[in-house]
Amino acid sequence: MAIIKKFRIKSFKKLNTILKIEKVSVSFKKRPILDKISFNLNSGEILGLLGPNGVGKSTIFNLITGLIKPDYGSIMINNTDVLEFPIAERATKFKIGYVPQYGGYFHDLTLIENLKAIAEIQIKDPKDRNIKIDEIVSRFEFDVVANLQAKFLSGGQKKKLVIALALLNDPKVLLLDEPFAALDVLTIKMLKELIVNLQYQKKISICICDHQARDLLSCVDSAIILSNCKIIAKGTPAELVNNISAKNAYFGDSFKFN
Repeated sequence: MAIIKKFRIKSFKKLNTILKIEKVSVSFKKRPILDKISFNLNSGEILGLLGPNGVGKSTIFNLITGLIKPDYGSIMINNTDVLEFPIAERATKFKIGYVPQYGGYFHDLTLIENLKAIAEIQIKDPKDRNIKIDEIVSRFEFDVVANLQAKFLSGGQKKKLVIALALLNDPKVLLLDEPFAALDVLTIKMLKELIVNLQYQKKISICICDHQARDLLSCVDSAIILSNCKIIAKGTPAELVNNISAKNAYFGDSFKFN
């Protein structure tokens, strides 16, 4: 496996927490999903969420964006409790970008029309809007497919488009829900390099959940393992693959990172 992230940033970001989940609990129809979980996303960090199906990874993203409310606990962004802020205001006021696992774009619009449609909502000044769209097209190398309807894009191009749409409002926090799902090896490598470059070049704090454990671990600074409604392990990729609780609940004995 190619090493995407050449070094992990571990220490200085701990002084600047941008997102704090504290003692959050959620249940659906009396079925517990999350039980008093707490973790931080630090400024400029890439954090991974791992765990079996149904463990609550996507639920955490829904909580952060405001799609659902917790039964208990708080969600702090830049030291402000955001629970009473609606979805749209969380995206704009607190600069949250969200890339869903499925969809996230207008199928019948061209790629450039998608960018213009979202930019009209996110960016008021037409001049600034055009500058941002041109920057996105250049960064993502969209020139060749700019006038292609989104439904005809490849899987990797669609995922790049949804990430690009999430970046239009210059987010400080970017949430990626299973970005590597159903993609080929070369496309996954391209996306991992894109994610790491966003951290280095744009200083964005990124949170990723995915079932592709090796791919996720190759591009994060640290990760947490969820099991049975709780966080059972935290640490760098090297620490996690040697963690007994993480092995028993998720990785198994035969999992190799490198």
